[in-house]
Amino acid sequence: MSDLEHRIKHVLEPVLTLEDPRERISVYHDMPYAIFPYDPDEEFALRKQVTLLDTRLTQRGKRVKRISLAECLDEAMRSQRPLEDWFTAEREQGLMSLIETVHSVISEYSPLVDLVAARMPDDPDPLRDLVFIQRTGALFPVYRTFSLLEQLKGRIYVPTILFYPGLSDGAAGLRFMGVLEAEHNYRPKIFW
Repeated sequence: MSDLEHRIKHVLEPVLTLEDPRERISVYHDMPYAIFPYDPDEEFALRKQVTLLDTRLTQRGKRVKRISLAECLDEAMRSQRPLEDWFTAEREQGLMSLIETVHSVISEYSPLVDLVAARMPDDPDPLRDLVFIQRTGALFPVYRTFSLLEQLKGRIYVPTILFYPGLSDGAAGLRFMGVLEAEHNYRPKIFW
């Protein structure tokens, strides 16, 4: 059993199977979410394990909603122009210019936080519903999840897990994709 599989089955899953996992996920009542970091090289293994976890939790009566940040990013970008235009802009203006533009789109014009909030369960039941936010690596290097989590405060009502491709840095630091400078200000619980 890999470390990733062990952490999902023996650290995360026991918390999510509780009748009300919110207290074990967060000490903040308006932030019922936590972070599950994993090595970015294990993306495909994580997807498989999350699918298996979803199945096991569903069999235990939980309703699991999976939100793809890759789909949210795609929706935001397409809301501004066709994807082909984005490819042309990258060739003509360069990667750094495109990164800044996409960051502006998901921060201001089609806010990522609104796209995620719109995908949350209808009529949420915190004792039954769970949300998995995944495909977080799609945001690299355009947007850091720290901003998203802070903006979701007060907009999530059910236990939510953000699957985070990154490496640890010190006691509570996370380096997005194992590359960017570590962020040490995460308030949500981190499932190591």
